[in-house]
Amino acid sequence: MSGKDLDFLVETAFPEVTDKSKLKEIIKEDQDFRNTSIQDAKVFSRVMDDGEILLKISPGLFFEILLRKAASDLEEVSYTVEKTSTMKIPVFDAKDVVELLTKESLLGYLAHMLSSFTRTGSHAASFKAKDGNLTKVRLSDLDIHSLKALAEAVDDGQRLGLYKRIADICLFILGIFPDHAERGCRYPLSREIRPQIGGMARIGPEDYEREGRKFYKLAAEHESAKELALSQVFWALHDNFQKAKKPLNFISQYYLQQNGMSFFAQ
Repeated sequence: MSGKDLDFLVETAFPEVTDKSKLKEIIKEDQDFRNTSIQDAKVFSRVMDDGEILLKISPGLFFEILLRKAASDLEEVSYTVEKTSTMKIPVFDAKDVVELLTKESLLGYLAHMLSSFTRTGSHAASFKAKDGNLTKVRLSDLDIHSLKALAEAVDDGQRLGLYKRIADICLFILGIFPDHAERGCRYPLSREIRPQIGGMARIGPEDYEREGRKFYKLAAEHESAKELALSQVFWALHDNFQKAKKPLNFISQYYLQQNGMSFFAQ
């Protein structure tokens, strides 16, 4: 946790404490105390009320606060809601979603993943192709098609980051902007599939879920994931993709939309 994040947490959750330096040390050393501090009601209220909050704390802390609040709020309900193109369906899986968020490594991964989408765009990148030649390409952080093509072109040692990003995009879209996936695939009134763009088929909700599960599996099986201690997280997201999108749906509907601010690059 950065110094800026520590300052925010101490000042917000413990305004009456005089020895703030000592308190910061305790937060850094005691994981349980740190998590309890993040879940303080004053902390959540402040991040929701401050329109410039991302200038004061890191995106990672911001989304961790929202995820922990979602876990707390979901403990009070028995079901989550799944939306189809024509209806909303209650699914009695809130307990399972909360249990998923008790995995600290997974919750931390989701917070970091969400924060990565606050700064997206197109950029040039260099990769070594399978033939050993250095290839320069221009990529969009949200373009699944180009990322998939690049993953096929590069050697295996460079694929983990691409597998991870493709899967993350799928989870992010279905979690934070689920309506976008449906609208981007079908016309809202006729429900007919929209025409292809540049020869590429439109991607619908089912496609995002299938691709997300597929690429989390590929990421989990990659040798570098074991070295980075990420295999278990990737397997958990592959096995629980439907449940993993639920806290993101909850955050989008009850915190971000009601707040009225945009935290993600468009």
